[in-house]
Amino acid sequence: MKKIIIASTSTLYNGGYLDYLKEELKDHFAGVERLIFIPYARPGGISHDEYTAKVSVFFNELGVKVRGLHEFEDPIAAIEQAEAIFTGGGNTFVLVSMLYKFNLLNVIEKVVKKGVPYLGTSAGSNICGLTMGTTNDMPIVYQPSFRTLGLVSFNINPHYLDPIEGSTHMGETRETRINEFHHYNPQSVLGLREGSWLEVLGDKITLKGNLSARLFQKGKEPIEIETGSDLSDLK
Repeated sequence: MKKIIIASTSTLYNGGYLDYLKEELKDHFAGVERLIFIPYARPGGISHDEYTAKVSVFFNELGVKVRGLHEFEDPIAAIEQAEAIFTGGGNTFVLVSMLYKFNLLNVIEKVVKKGVPYLGTSAGSNICGLTMGTTNDMPIVYQPSFRTLGLVSFNINPHYLDPIEGSTHMGETRETRINEFHHYNPQSVLGLREGSWLEVLGDKITLKGNLSARLFQKGKEPIEIETGSDLSDLK
């Protein structure tokens, strides 16, 4: 049975790393002693070791030992034997290119669908959708495909931002970008605001957090999805 948390962000304004999810993660990773962290997205270009050390500080408080996937000689075998997996945020293009480089997409999808607990934040949430086509990140490296894990049957847009009334910014809004995506792609896109997440238990998908989410479907007006809503049938 799938057991997944797909979170918009790792850190809220004036909050500590993963602090707003701490109680949720205690339950999510209950019984887990060791977790594999996938540091490939490298926020700000930090090293894999630095990123893994940052994650370890938080999980030590939960009694969970963390090891970065980059530390393993055989990353495929490491994922196959993992008790739990966390993929952190950063640049989705960098993350996905590395997952393809090491032939990891299929094995991650397989073990998570079999029940290995998974946490994704930001880029690590982006890859839970059908494709990475609704990332907010710059394409700083090349990856062979936009296809990602497909753990949910729609796309994710983490860090979703609403248009700011009265703003003089002349660039495209997030909503405009998603409309552009729908000119070429059919799948729904869920805009996750900061502090919101999806809980996936088996085939059930529930929106969690204090804020609503913004749902975009091709050919339709976007709508607000209230927290606590069941999104299991969303395509």
